[in-house]
Amino acid sequence: MTEVAAIILAAGLSRRMGAQNKLLLPIGEMPMIRHVAMQYRAAINGPITVVTGHDQAAVTATVQDIANTSCVFNPDYETGQQTSVAVGLQNTQLADVTLIGLGDQPLLRSADIVALLTAHRSEAPKKISIPAQGDTRGNPIVVPRDVRPYLTADPNKPGCMRFTRDNPNLVQRHTLQAAGFYTDIDTPDAYARICKERGLAK
Repeated sequence: MTEVAAIILAAGLSRRMGAQNKLLLPIGEMPMIRHVAMQYRAAINGPITVVTGHDQAAVTATVQDIANTSCVFNPDYETGQQTSVAVGLQNTQLADVTLIGLGDQPLLRSADIVALLTAHRSEAPKKISIPAQGDTRGNPIVVPRDVRPYLTADPNKPGCMRFTRDNPNLVQRHTLQAAGFYTDIDTPDAYARICKERGLAK
């Protein structure tokens, strides 16, 4: 069985970004979603599933040549992120653990993902692992194989947020400091600020 698989959620409408799809904005020499997917590719050997929705064709074109990476379309992407989680889980190979992350985290590094997986394995590997700073939770999360079916058990309420909130006994938080876990891009100002501070724009 695959040790680690990953699901990257890349289906949202990016309404607060205006006409731009944030996932296609440049981070260095490549679109943001490709940059993020490449961090996952460098961190794990298992399959990566990118869940698409808005701008499906354009998002798919940016990542489809990455090794062991596939795209799956969420036809219900406009109804919320939880449906993308469900589609991702239904279309991703079963693994010992599955990472579920966001496509708009340009500061996330492969080393951060490895650090999260290491923390998960070293403490309670049968629980969901969440990076955290105080009350702030980050992404990606690590979902063990035995817990994974619970995230889609109720078709009316799939996803991670509700499950982790309602089942704290199945969750562990890891204090990890890397900014990449807690930084996502939701507005043009946020994108411009991050690019300026980190020198990420081409």
